[in-house]
Amino acid sequence: MARYTGPQCRICRRETEKLFLKGDRCYTEKCSVERRQYPPGQHGQRRGKLSDYGVQLREKQKVRNTYGVLEKQFRKYFEKAERKKGVTGEVLLQSLETRMDNIVYRMGFAANRCSARQLVRHGHFLVNGKTVDIPSFNVNVGDVVEVKDSSRDINIVKDSLSRVEQRGIPSWLEIDFQNFRGKVVQIPAREDIQLTAQEQLIVELYSK
Repeated sequence: MARYTGPQCRICRRETEKLFLKGDRCYTEKCSVERRQYPPGQHGQRRGKLSDYGVQLREKQKVRNTYGVLEKQFRKYFEKAERKKGVTGEVLLQSLETRMDNIVYRMGFAANRCSARQLVRHGHFLVNGKTVDIPSFNVNVGDVVEVKDSSRDINIVKDSLSRVEQRGIPSWLEIDFQNFRGKVVQIPAREDIQLTAQEQLIVELYSK
């Protein structure tokens, strides 16, 4: 499947805010957004005011890039959210937030979603005792996610867990660090989702 392989910091600069795509680097003075608070490119510092469509597009791109999904897949998430009960924008974010790779990242087993996706793809995690190697797998309430016994000495996992206090753990997750496992206690409410996005603009964009 196609995947963006360019500089992660360039994406954050394009949105002029931190999307925490580089993990620990985003919390230091080396963060590109801290050093250059304007979009990349030759005309980055001279870009004019965005149109209504431009504002909606940037919100969509920000959410899409935060979770690391491509346009076609993101559109499918939106269409499923439209068919479900509840506020479409909030349901969309909940679906993205309960992806397997995002759960691994939120639990602190990976420094960023890119690393989490790679770990999941390589089969280092179990869900309710069964191996899951699909990053887009949706984890449900009550599911237990844990690192395989044979994977608990991986440096990426250990380094991430040593810095987990810096990011914090969402209230809708329960973590047992000693046993390298976590549990989804509830579906995250909008205020529990750590994302500065106006999801209603995404709904307006796709509803045209």
